[in-house]
Amino acid sequence: MPKVVSIHSYRGGTGKSNFTANLATTVALQGYRVGVVDTDVPSPGIHNLFCLEPEQMDKTLNNYLWGDSPIEDSAYDVGTMIGVTEPGKLYLVPSSVKPDHIARILRDGYDVKLMNDGFRSLVKTLKLDYLFIDTHPGLSKETFLSIAISHILLLILRPDKQDYQGTAVTVDVARQLKVRKMLLAINKAHSKLNLDVLKQKVEETYGETVAGVFPLSEDLIQLASEGVFCVKYPEHPLSQEFRKVAQQIMEG
Repeated sequence: MPKVVSIHSYRGGTGKSNFTANLATTVALQGYRVGVVDTDVPSPGIHNLFCLEPEQMDKTLNNYLWGDSPIEDSAYDVGTMIGVTEPGKLYLVPSSVKPDHIARILRDGYDVKLMNDGFRSLVKTLKLDYLFIDTHPGLSKETFLSIAISHILLLILRPDKQDYQGTAVTVDVARQLKVRKMLLAINKAHSKLNLDVLKQKVEETYGETVAGVFPLSEDLIQLASEGVFCVKYPEHPLSQEFRKVAQQIMEG
């Protein structure tokens, strides 16, 4: 049974796309067929992590949403670009970075049901084991759809008051939408914080499992979104933490 995993955060800047790329890659490296869809249509960016250049993106999610082409035509085999070998597969459906395309989506919106149909079609056509959805931050009808159809919702938050309040709202919404499984991940935790105490405090506050705690990392910042961290630095503590979270997704 294929699994849909939404990676979401209430605010931008939490490292959501980095999380999505690293978790999807980690799962694909275990030999699974994995798809990633960048539904952050107003501000797409995950294609950079998978070394997919805009000029290589002949078709995007936008083309599918406008009825120009099937969603499968926008799926790129990025696994071959970053070192995922058989039997594992890694596909990305990027959103367009063309300013006129972004402006059109912001102006006209898109059919949310069509997006849902696209997810189903992608899973079936590419025979996916996992579909990761990189969402747009905040809460909107598009986000509600992603949350509602997810088998697992992974919420990313930083140790920050705005993130704490926003995550509380998102957790409540996810419960109302009866999401099947929710996990939390704390990102960009300052080195002076006691990570175990932080994890315990967050779990008690939200009543949900913290799947991983990620310290603020200069190594990750230095990579500057040019590649997937867990592939470039497989033995790094961050990569080990990504593996820990991926394991909980695969077991869930």
